[in-house]
Amino acid sequence: MPMKFRAHETFFIRKGWLSKGMRCVANNPDVFIARDENPMDVLGIGANMVKALRYWLQAVGLTEEPERGRRCQTFTTLGKLVYEHDRYIEELGTLCLLQYRLASQRDSATAWYFFFNEFSVSEFSREDFVAALQKYIKMRDSETQFAIRSLNDDFQCIINTYLPRYKVNTARVSPENNIDCPLGELGLVDILNKRKKVYKKSISASNTLDPYIMLAVIVDNAKEQKEISLNELLTAPCNIGKVFNLDSITMLDVLYRIEKLGLIKINRTAGLDVINIQEELDFYGCVERFYESINEQNQERAI
Repeated sequence: MPMKFRAHETFFIRKGWLSKGMRCVANNPDVFIARDENPMDVLGIGANMVKALRYWLQAVGLTEEPERGRRCQTFTTLGKLVYEHDRYIEELGTLCLLQYRLASQRDSATAWYFFFNEFSVSEFSREDFVAALQKYIKMRDSETQFAIRSLNDDFQCIINTYLPRYKVNTARVSPENNIDCPLGELGLVDILNKRKKVYKKSISASNTLDPYIMLAVIVDNAKEQKEISLNELLTAPCNIGKVFNLDSITMLDVLYRIEKLGLIKINRTAGLDVINIQEELDFYGCVERFYESINEQNQERAI
């Protein structure tokens, strides 16, 4: 597949968008292509926002469209689980799942994939990112040219996705404003110098990373391997270290919490530094366990 840039029409994900999109797709898979009903009226947003929402639902792994024929949207397996258990996307674990899918989209969300998996600079400006992204594009495809404006727009959209607006401009944003992207709750990007517009990647707090969700990412990348090195978990593209900006200390904290559940065994003897997966769980099995654990917690609170 070719690389894709600026498919979001410069609109980052707004709070409530994905829930609304899922509800409308559940009611009518043709919502984005229907001729008898205007998608703008159904979704209550403008034409370019409709295009953006159509793109975002797929980029975060909730829906999919066929490449040929009628381009109606249907739920992915993940989309079905999210719609069933957390359709208003209130759980941090759900946001982590969407972050994982988005950061793994090497072709359809190339700038996001590059930012988390290939761009190893911890402090950066727009110019730093765009220059590095241009080199990456050239390395992957020396023939195709992409407009610099598209790459700049992708950078700004990444910043708007992960950095709450009050941090960028405290004077102009009221507390009631809900324009922020929900993925900002993961705390993956912060501002280092507001005047010079220098940003930094931030490490997710380990207590915000649910062990079942982290194991879901690990087993999805393991491809049925039962033994994985700690270095691979930390540095391999699309694994937990890259997708959530983890350092080795935070990652080990996360792994110990997964081990406490009896799902993995950490082996650091004889210089091995590996984990062994203990249960026959696939990605979706881990996701289901996560939602079961949330339901159990809610029931305990209700007693």
